[in-house]
Formats: sequence, structure tokens, C-alpha cells
Amino acid sequence: MMPASILDMSRDELRQAVTHAGFPVYRADQLADWVFVKGITDPAAMTNLPKARQSAPPSPDAAATCALGVEILSSRLVASDQDADGTTKLLIEFADGQRAETVLIPEPSRATACLSTQIGCAMGCRFCASGAGGFVRNMTAAEILQQVLHLRHALANPGAMAAPRITNVVFMGMGEPLANYAATIAAVGSLIDPDRFALSARSITISTIGPARAIRRLANENLPITLAISLHAPTDELRRSIMPAVRDSIDELMSAAEYFFQSRKREVTLEYVLIDSVNDTMLCADALANLARRVRCNVNLIALNPTDDCPYNRPTSGAVRNFAARLKNRGVNVHVRQSRGGGQSAACGQLRLRKEPQE
Repeated sequence: MMPASILDMSRDELRQAVTHAGFPVYRADQLADWVFVKGITDPAAMTNLPKARQSAPPSPDAAATCALGVEILSSRLVASDQDADGTTKLLIEFADGQRAETVLIPEPSRATACLSTQIGCAMGCRFCASGAGGFVRNMTAAEILQQVLHLRHALANPGAMAAPRITNVVFMGMGEPLANYAATIAAVGSLIDPDRFALSARSITISTIGPARAIRRLANENLPITLAISLHAPTDELRRSIMPAVRDSIDELMSAAEYFFQSRKREVTLEYVLIDSVNDTMLCADALANLARRVRCNVNLIALNPTDDCPYNRPTSGAVRNFAARLKNRGVNVHVRQSRGGGQSAACGQLRLRKEPQE
């Protein structure tokens, strides 16, 4: 039986596990410092821990074994892609052989981790590769958090003893976060725990297509995080044509968004992937502006990154500019997100699909 994961433990639980294994309580704090502060997951590199309890992984990309009777990693890196802009996508394999992607987006003043919450996705959005292989299973909170540790390794300079800090986290990877509600909220709790990853809750964004009832449930959590609703169309008919799994109407979603805003006093972001000749018309822009003004939402626009089997095309840069200008002229706070990782398998799910047939 494998020991419990350090990523599933509170500070007190970790101390109890270490003392139960026969070691003084201060060893728990040393171990936590290595993992959460220094970003080190290889027990052999933890120089102030008892050598008898250290066990190095057989190779740098293998899952780390246990120190002081506590599991650190149960996953391994199996593939990575890095673009010229520094965006790095990792393919992580978990203990049962299932794989998920995670992405590091570095910028001069911050480093953002884009995390997956499910293996595959059941939403079936026609422009997204995440659900191409169907839904497999939910990820545990520890598996979600292991992605942060792998990304910190990718962020670190070669040979550095301490990995630089991740400053922001977005739950925008594979899967629907609110369909794996308990694990997602547990992972957020660990990320903002001052004894663990110690991130600001305001630097964390959960992106969801719904349902509205889950957004209302999230609003009742004591979490000042950012909510992003993956809208991608301003009318129910158009939205269901490109996102066939959605059930709630846009009116229901916007009512839930208003409830979130009133409960948390945090502005909601509407995410909108622009698709050539589908949702990039001026009529769509006007309808989207009406929705955004209803709840005082920000709008994030991003041009589609088509996958190999995607039935849609990327809009021209001129179409993106015109759409954004239309929103701004109608009083909407709009941001055009720059596509990152354009030289790699940029769309979520592509690296997993590309690697699995080869192995």
C-alpha cells in the first residue's frame, strides 16, 4: 500500500505521518520546505533529511519515491514541447498510465500554470482537442497539484536547487473543472494555503462552461478567485452548435454570473474563442456586448488554434481587431489574448493525441 501523498495533507496531517513513521516532527517541516518552497521532489536532493529514508528515482522523468514515509509524486513526465516564446507544454503520466497535459506560460513579471482537472473531457466542444478521445476519469486533487510541481521543474534554470515560483494558476487545461468540483476546490485550497503553495486567491482563475448551479455553488465558497465562463457564442443556438454538451441557457449562466459577482465582489470574465465565419461577425459582437454589460463582465478574446481534425478555421488578424473594436465602442472592457505556443501543439489536448499513438 502506497503512503499518503504530501499533496493531500494539511500541515498537521504531514507532521502526524512523519512522527508515525518514527521521525521527529521537525522533519515534516523540512520536507514541506523542500517540496513547496524549493520545488524539489527528488528525495535524494533533500540534503538535510535522513539518508536512510531517501530513495532517488531511477531517471529524471520518473515518479519520485517516498521520503519519511510520505509520497511526493506518483506521476512522471513523458513528453514536452517548448515554443520560442518560452511557453512549455508537458505531458504527464499518472500511476494508472493515464495522461494529461499542463502548460507553463512565462512572462517577464509572472509565470502562469495552466492545469488540467480531468483525463479527457466529456464536453465535446467541436473546436477543442481535449475531448477527442472521450472522457476517461476525474483527476484527484494530488494529481492536479502534481502538475504544478512538474511545471516548476520546467521553469527552473538548469542545475538550480530551487525552482522559481509559479505566480498564477488557471484551471483551463483538459477537462471541465466544475465537473470535478471536490478535487478542484481541494486543489485551490492547497494552492492558497500559506503553509503550502502560498498563492494569492486572486491569482487563481477557474474556467467553466457551466452548469449554472455549480457556478452558484462556487460563489458560496469563501474563495476570492476569478471566475471565467467559456461562452464562445452570444446565442443559445450558436453556442449549442459548437458546444453540444451545454445544457443551461446563456440567460441561466449570466444569472449565475451575476450571483457570483454579488456574492464575491469579483468581476467575471467571459472567454470567447473567435472562429472564422462562425462567431466573429459584428452581430455576434453586438450580442456579446449586451451580455457583458448585463453583469459588467470583462471579455477575453482569443483566435482559434485549430487542431488537425477541427472543422473550423482561425480568423484573420483584421477580423479579431474589428471584433475587439466593436466591443470597446460599446463600452466593454475587452482584452485580446495573444496566442502563446504557436510553434508547438498549442491547442489543449494536441500533445496527448500526438504522443499516444506512438507509444
